[in-house]
Amino acid sequence: MNESSHFQDLLAQQGILPMEAMSWTKKNAKSIHLGIPKEANPDENRIALSPQAVQLLVANGHEILIEKSAGERAGFSDADYLLAGGQVSEDVSSIWKSDLIIKIQAPLAEEIAQMKSGKAIISCASHQHLNGEILDLLNSKKILALGLEYAEDNGGGFPFVKIMAEIAGQLILPIASELLRKKGSPGILLGNVTGVPPCHLVLLGSGQVVEQIARSAWHAGIQMQVFDKDIYKLQRLKQSLGFPLVTQVIDSENLPKALQDAHVIVGALRSESGITPCVVTEEMVSNLKPGTLIMDVCIDQGGCFETSELTTLSHPTFEKYGVSHYCVPNIPSLVSHTASLALSNLITSFLLKAGKTGGVEEMLWQGKSFMKGVYCFKGHVTHPLVGKLNKKPVKDIQLLLLSKS
Repeated sequence: MNESSHFQDLLAQQGILPMEAMSWTKKNAKSIHLGIPKEANPDENRIALSPQAVQLLVANGHEILIEKSAGERAGFSDADYLLAGGQVSEDVSSIWKSDLIIKIQAPLAEEIAQMKSGKAIISCASHQHLNGEILDLLNSKKILALGLEYAEDNGGGFPFVKIMAEIAGQLILPIASELLRKKGSPGILLGNVTGVPPCHLVLLGSGQVVEQIARSAWHAGIQMQVFDKDIYKLQRLKQSLGFPLVTQVIDSENLPKALQDAHVIVGALRSESGITPCVVTEEMVSNLKPGTLIMDVCIDQGGCFETSELTTLSHPTFEKYGVSHYCVPNIPSLVSHTASLALSNLITSFLLKAGKTGGVEEMLWQGKSFMKGVYCFKGHVTHPLVGKLNKKPVKDIQLLLLSKS
C-alpha cells in the first residue's frame, strides 16, 4: 500500500469523509486560496472545516487561512489547524481577501466590504439574514454567493438541510426534557413511568426532524401524534419508521384538540416557497394549557406558530399566554463539534471537486445540482426564491455562465 492510500484509509477510519466520495489526488487542476473567518455571532459555535478536512485539502494543493480562535467553540484549537497544514492569522482583512470565503452564517455588510471583487463565498443563506442590502453589496462586487440550504445533491435532495435536520431532530427531546424540569416549569418527565399517564407530544411535519424525534419518542414510551398537510408524506414517514404511529392531516378540528392535550408541541414544517405556513394561530396558542412547551424548529423559515419570535442559544425561550416558546434557528450549534464535522464532510467534497475542475465557477458546470445553490453571480440574483423573498429581479445562472462579462 502506497503512502497516499494509507493516509486515505486513515482518514476514512476517522469518519472524516466516505472513501467513495473523496478520491485521493496528488495533483489538482487548480489550487484554491480559502479563508475561514471567525463567526461574528457569539451564538454560532460551528466552523465550516475541521482540521482533518483542512489536512486533506492542503494535501491536494489548496491554501487555507483560518482566523485565530475560529474553531475553539467547536473544540478545534489553532494548533490543530497548524498541524493540519493550515495557516492561522490574526489579520482578519487578509482572510476576507481570499479567493473563497467559507463560513456558517450569512455574510454581514461589514464583512462583504472586506472582500475582493469577483471572489466567492459559501455560507448559510437564511432569509432572516439575507436582505436587499446584503444582496446589493454582494452584486456590486460581483461576488459568487452559494447558500448551503439551496445546494442540491445529484438526487435532488438538500444535503445540508438533511444533515442539520438529523442533528436537530436528535436534540429536540433532550432539550424539551431539560426545559420541562427546570425551576418554574411543570416538572414533567418525558418518558413512561409505570402507573403514570405518558407525556403527550404533537409533531407538526413529516420530514427528517420529525422522523428523528419520533424514533426517540417511541423508545421512550412517549404518546405522540404527527400532523402534516400532505398525506403522502405521512405515509412515507410511517413506512420509514416501521412502527405504529398516529398520523393526521392538518385541519381546523383535530389539530386544535390535539394541541390542547399536548405537553410538548414541535413545529417542523418545511416549505419549498421559503416561508413556512403558519398552522397554529395565536388564538390556538392562547387556549393551550399553562406550562405547554412549543418548539418551533422551522423558525428560520418564519415559523409555523403565529406567536413565534426568534430566540438565541443564550436566551432560548420566552413565554406568552403561559406557554413557553423555544425558537432557536441554529439548534445544531449546541453540538458544535459534531455539527462541524458533518458540515465539513459536505463542503470538503465540493471543494475537492472544484479543485479538480479548475475552480468554483468551473465546478458549477460539472455539478449542475450544486449550481442551484448559487443565489448571487456576476452582479445578479440567480436563485428564484431569494429573488422572490427580497423582491429582486432574477437572472438565469446558466446564461450568465455563458457570458464573459
